[in-house]
Amino acid sequence: MARGKIEIKRIENATNRQVTYSKRRNGIFKKARELSVLCDAKVSIIMISGTGKLHEYISPSSTTKQIFDQYQKTLGIDLWSYLYERMQENLKKLKDANKNLRTEIRQRMGEHLSDLSIQELRGLEGEMENSLKTIRDRKYQAIHNQIETCKKKVRNEEQIHKNLLNLQHEFGARDIKQHYEVVDNGGDYETVVGFSNERSPAFALSLQPNPPKDLHSDLTFTFLD
Repeated sequence: MARGKIEIKRIENATNRQVTYSKRRNGIFKKARELSVLCDAKVSIIMISGTGKLHEYISPSSTTKQIFDQYQKTLGIDLWSYLYERMQENLKKLKDANKNLRTEIRQRMGEHLSDLSIQELRGLEGEMENSLKTIRDRKYQAIHNQIETCKKKVRNEEQIHKNLLNLQHEFGARDIKQHYEVVDNGGDYETVVGFSNERSPAFALSLQPNPPKDLHSDLTFTFLD
């Protein structure tokens, strides 16, 4: 039974397209191998898939370089010279671009200005003014940021100082209360001596063993330096 004719057009389904490519590539390589063996021919095939993957076949008795050399000799062309010329052209373009950039840098530093026309000098002046404005704006912004940072530090230091003053007042009031202690002045009571800190003098308080009704008349205060 004869096979139906297949319409030659691009396969839209990616999976089917890859499967068809793989099968037919293997078929072509098989035919090239048979041709190389049966006819003693030098065969070289290079294939690149739609995904960019490289496949090649070369006759066992040859190399890719030998095939290319024979191709150039037969046609009288030099593929490597053409490639070298293209590389030289690209290199020249890069050198010219580098030279122009160096010249522009020197001109912005005030050098090599004698060859510029009035229009070019005006253009350079405008570019320099725009650059200077941008630099000044950035400088003022940096100064503003530093000022705000310093203000914030000052506010923090003021708050710390205020907190320390509050703590000092609070602990000072507690110290005043702790300066008053009871001491014996020759009676039967247990003696307790009150000491002051380095800033305030100490004092002693004496209570009678048999306190009268009027307690205030029998209290004796003695201040110690």
